Amino acid sequence: MVWAIVIFDIDGVIRDVGGSYRRALADTVEQFTGGAYRPTMEAVDELKSEGIWNNDWEGSRELTYRYFESQGRDRAEVNLDYQTLIDFFQSRYRGSNSQNWDGYITTESLLLQPQYLENLSANEIAWGFFSGAERESAEYILKTRLGLENPVLVAMEDAPGKPDPTGLFATVRQLESSPQESSVPVVYVGDTVADMYTVEKAKVRGGDRPFIGVGVLPPHVQGDRAGAYGVKLQEAGAVLVVENVQELTRDRLEEVLNR
Repeated sequence: MVWAIVIFDIDGVIRDVGGSYRRALADTVEQFTGGAYRPTMEAVDELKSEGIWNNDWEGSRELTYRYFESQGRDRAEVNLDYQTLIDFFQSRYRGSNSQNWDGYITTESLLLQPQYLENLSANEIAWGFFSGAERESAEYILKTRLGLENPVLVAMEDAPGKPDPTGLFATVRQLESSPQESSVPVVYVGDTVADMYTVEKAKVRGGDRPFIGVGVLPPHVQGDRAGAYGVKLQEAGAVLVVENVQELTRDRLEEVLNR
């Protein structure tokens, strides 16, 4: 029987998406504003700190609309086809070859090694993934890059977007191996305000089971921006903020659960 369940977000936690998803987002906004505006990393973080823009397609559309509003135009007047926007985003992120991806996704560096997950299992900690990424994209990193055979994964297609906790609950159910584990505490590890809001909502709907949020500083904020970013995660509910997910060892988990 396991004594803890740890569920990981993927983007910014398992893989560095600063030069992939976020680059594709910036490319998309630049494209659909006719080259007039390209959001910085800080602008994207500011949007995500609102806690409701976990989907980068929607984030791209929203920043495009906000640019035109800043120019005195109503968003209803902007001719912006969402599917066309998605297609452009995907052409940058996945690339031009639908069978053998050659886009920004191929440049993502891993932030976690398989040995870390093996150590969790050896310490009777169940683990899985709940991500707003598309299933194909998530499985590319989990199966192709990390070599995991059949990881528990709830992805974009499987549940409402965060901060709705439905997908978190679904991941937990897949990881429970017996009715006795229904009260085992759940730790969700994420890098955004939306991730922490998801945990807060899970606490409300999850009955007596403890839900704990742990924040991870994504690579693009480490350095001068780390402190302010970490504070935002804590204000959103994170009980602990780490620079790399692998710092969340058994000992650190015990500390978190005993607070």
